[in-house]
Amino acid sequence: MSEADLIHRARQGDEAAWETLVQVHQEPVFRLAYLLLGDADDADDAAQETFIRAFRALASFDGKRPLRPWLLRITTNLAHNRRRSVRRYLAALQRALSLAPEPVEPFCDHSAIQWEAQALWQAVQRLGCTDQEIIYLRYFLDLSEAETARTLEIAPGTVKSRLSRALGRLRTVVDREFPALRQERQT
Repeated sequence: MSEADLIHRARQGDEAAWETLVQVHQEPVFRLAYLLLGDADDADDAAQETFIRAFRALASFDGKRPLRPWLLRITTNLAHNRRRSVRRYLAALQRALSLAPEPVEPFCDHSAIQWEAQALWQAVQRLGCTDQEIIYLRYFLDLSEAETARTLEIAPGTVKSRLSRALGRLRTVVDREFPALRQERQT
């Protein structure tokens, strides 16, 4: 059964059709929420809230469009709302503790690939929300430029320019705070 058929049936009250849609899209929704929020429990809550909101708004969804970008947009908005709600607290905490980034060193009990992935994720977390979002969607979730554009509700050309700027800022963060990651790439 096609996604459009499942959406149509879910609109008619078919719970099994909606459950199928949730199962199909649950992993990418959770992954994006986790990447944006950095906490599995918060990501699980955001993913659940995404599907609740999507179900409530299903009647207004354009069934001719793919569902995934719409769901990821809801997820992104929810993550932004969660981040905004704690922004003041975290800013005060950072000022109070004067947090400095800890250097990332390879761990003996992890493979080089795992260490590199963890270091890269930490480097991306140092970027602003907009930069994180575009990098997570395009590279961590492996969405195409067109899918990323639909998810963020921006033009494909804007995706390219935002990616370019975000990757430039990421290179700066890697050079400044994660030199071991840069050296790992050069070898």
